[in-house]
Amino acid sequence: MKVAIVTDSNSGITQKQGKEAGIYVIPMPFMMDGEMYYEDISLSQKEFYEKLASGADISTSQPSPGDVMDLWNDLLKEYEAIVHIPMSSGLSSSCQTAIMLAEDFEGKVYVVNNQRISVTQRQSVLDAKEMADQGISPQAIKEKLEETKMDSTIYITLDTLEYLKKGGRITPAAALLGSFLRIKPVLTIQGEKLDAFAKARTMKQAKAMMVAAIKKDMDERFKDPKGEKTHMAVVHSDSLEAALEFKRELEELFPETGEIYVDHLSLSVACHIGPGALAVACTKEIQL
Repeated sequence: MKVAIVTDSNSGITQKQGKEAGIYVIPMPFMMDGEMYYEDISLSQKEFYEKLASGADISTSQPSPGDVMDLWNDLLKEYEAIVHIPMSSGLSSSCQTAIMLAEDFEGKVYVVNNQRISVTQRQSVLDAKEMADQGISPQAIKEKLEETKMDSTIYITLDTLEYLKKGGRITPAAALLGSFLRIKPVLTIQGEKLDAFAKARTMKQAKAMMVAAIKKDMDERFKDPKGEKTHMAVVHSDSLEAALEFKRELEELFPETGEIYVDHLSLSVACHIGPGALAVACTKEIQL
């Protein structure tokens, strides 16, 4: 059975990478100062952070239902079925929209709700493509991805509280106090939401907290303390040099894990936390 794999740009998969891998990537839309932009189509990483720094009014949106259905209809001329992997349903309504739209496609579109974002979503997409190439049915791919949805973990430390304040996620007073005390919050994504995890005073302390949390998850949740069967990644928001340094530190701590992937944080998340953020993510390998 010929199965198409579809995702959105929250996965971090670029249009070029998608074409090379045979994966279809829907660009996420952003409204900036009243004008619509599309990630990796009319909006580059560089342009996004320039507009963010200039104080532009930025809001995230979801792909239009018409665009999603047009892509699915085009793909179904060539493929027998589609596995669609959107960003976490807890972070965007695009997943629920896709599930509703799929009802009109007579069982040919399987929408995966496995609550992933950024590099963990990317890994789900790569796993889905591998399963499809092995001839595994779209229903079985969907079930496997949803069954293993909690086999991933992300920890993020922020450089500034300004963007959490802008988004109404913390009060202006808390942001002011945090900035005054030079607090570096550590957040976590476990399934549906971006939640508070810890508070650090320096980036070094924040990284140590994230490493300790990752070690605990790999040991207790993934049962893989050495990281031999875990995909590890470092993600950043416009902070590549710091990300590469963190990667080197993690390679020394986890010498038996595979290549540590480095990527930009999804712009939909970066929009709410600002530049200078640094994250580590782990995803347990899927056992087929």
